Amino acid sequence: MYWAQTVPYLVDVSNSIIVSISWMILGNNTLGKHMSPFMFGLLTFVIILIFILCESAYKNSLDLLSLIGGIAMFAMSVIFVILIIWALMHGGHIATKMEWSSFKPNFSVHYFSTTGLLIFAMSGAELAAPYVTRLKNPRKEFPKSMWMLFAMTVFMTLTETLGLAVLFDAKHIPHDFKMNGAFYAFQLLGEEAGMGKSLMYMYAIVCLLNFMADLAALIDAASRVFASDTSEKYMPSWLRKKNKDGLPVNSYVLTCSITLFLLLLSGTLPEINDIFNWLLNLNGIVSPYKTSVVFLAFLAFRYRHKTFAKDDFVFIRNNKGALAVGWWCFIFTFICATMGFLPQDVTFESPQWTKQLWMNIITVIVLFGTGFLLPWLRKLELKHQAKANS
Repeated sequence: MYWAQTVPYLVDVSNSIIVSISWMILGNNTLGKHMSPFMFGLLTFVIILIFILCESAYKNSLDLLSLIGGIAMFAMSVIFVILIIWALMHGGHIATKMEWSSFKPNFSVHYFSTTGLLIFAMSGAELAAPYVTRLKNPRKEFPKSMWMLFAMTVFMTLTETLGLAVLFDAKHIPHDFKMNGAFYAFQLLGEEAGMGKSLMYMYAIVCLLNFMADLAALIDAASRVFASDTSEKYMPSWLRKKNKDGLPVNSYVLTCSITLFLLLLSGTLPEINDIFNWLLNLNGIVSPYKTSVVFLAFLAFRYRHKTFAKDDFVFIRNNKGALAVGWWCFIFTFICATMGFLPQDVTFESPQWTKQLWMNIITVIVLFGTGFLLPWLRKLELKHQAKANS
């Protein structure tokens, strides 16, 4: 299931790489005027294919890129907050009225259909899951790392939300904000600070490095699913076939196939902005569903095991507290995932709304259907082997 939800994110990150490059070259939001949706999808697939081919050859370089990209992106976030404060201190105009009505959530169906993206944003932390075992002193370092992750997430969410409220009127958001909003923000800040477009270009470069690092990490993490110690029990043997470098090559073929399916499906949408939004919103469905299953497994585990005195990787040691948190997280994420099926960026009950609703349903069935099919195929394979040996 982890692998199934990784594929849409792979495509989304590849899309973001193209958008970052377009801002570096064009310096504006006119990508849709220079490229057709078909070419956008084709380039997305080519980028994923290149990174898969380079995964084994340049593994160490990609690890370094991941470190540099992550640090640079966090630095740009801090610079963003500092410049917002600087602009306000020098008489900068606040686009959104700083009053309760501007920030009060409108608890409508549309609002709840977007909450899955909140879970998706938090789920980025799970990319660290395959690497947690590398901690030298997990008993002390694991809880600390979780609290540090929480603190950084809260800081960046609150400060950047307030920063965006300064730059953009919350009631008049650009239609392509999901694709180009961050670039608009740094462009406005650069102009306010007398830097022209240089700050925006700097952000575009950092974005490119960060998204390339994300893509490398996603491909590596997905491959580890098929190369893990439990894969022999749940994955068909043909899918676990490895090359001389120990990488499951057929899993990459399967990943490319599912990626191509998503790109062909999204290619039926009229504009690049529609493709970008749909793929991003799709992550707000599959990622929370996957996370809800993780919480369900957590609950089952905590009901079965009452004490963890000798275990290292434990965040909440009090069993009742852990169960309360687990149930709340499971219910919330499951509801968010289900509401995410409702299309967000098109008019309710319009032909495009209905089309995207069916696209969401079909895609989730294919992704999770594949995720459930693979263990079933392995089960049949083991039965066949048992009969052959008897």
